[in-house]
Amino acid sequence: MPTITKSTINKKKSSVKKVATKKAVTKKAAVKQPAAKKAPVTKAAVKPAVKPSVKTSAGALIAVGAAAPDFKLMDSAGKAVALSSLKGKPVVVYFYPKDDTSGCTAEACDFRDNLAQFKKLGCTVLGISPDSVKSHAKFVAKQSLGALTLLADEPATEGGTPAVCAAYGVWQEKSMYGRAYMGVVRTTYVIAKDGTVAERFEKVSVTGHVDAVLAAVAKLR
Repeated sequence: MPTITKSTINKKKSSVKKVATKKAVTKKAAVKQPAAKKAPVTKAAVKPAVKPSVKTSAGALIAVGAAAPDFKLMDSAGKAVALSSLKGKPVVVYFYPKDDTSGCTAEACDFRDNLAQFKKLGCTVLGISPDSVKSHAKFVAKQSLGALTLLADEPATEGGTPAVCAAYGVWQEKSMYGRAYMGVVRTTYVIAKDGTVAERFEKVSVTGHVDAVLAAVAKLR
């Protein structure tokens, strides 16, 4: 049987003390620190989707019942056409952005194909864009627009404002892919025999538009 000495007892006490200290440290480490207070959760501000900017540069669209501004412009053949000369019968004035583009071509061809119907109603159809007389002539020839009258509201200076488009409120600021620019917003006016606006079609969708215009003109009889 091994002899127990005072030295052995001291070693055991030291060993027990180390174990106790180690356990205490381990226990202390195991104690979780209080969690940091979380900041209150708030809903992030939801930004509305960016919509195309549209604002008029030279006044509002002409109101129904108001007098249609008179104008005198050149057609594709270089002949002057004045709105005042057509007073006494209904007139359709449709504004479109640009010759020979897909939507404008479809709209012009629809009006061309229904010119006989408008003629039966005693109505004249005039298309207006900021393009030149030369551009209109090419457009008419290429698309076989025949008797459809297209008028050139060409700005006096390059990059300027087309006067008639501005007077009718259709020359507006628009944006595409984040780029702002000025252009024509597709709009149609039906003008009554007395020269006042009988009907107005804004931000026109080409499909079915001519049928709606014909119906509006028919109501004037």
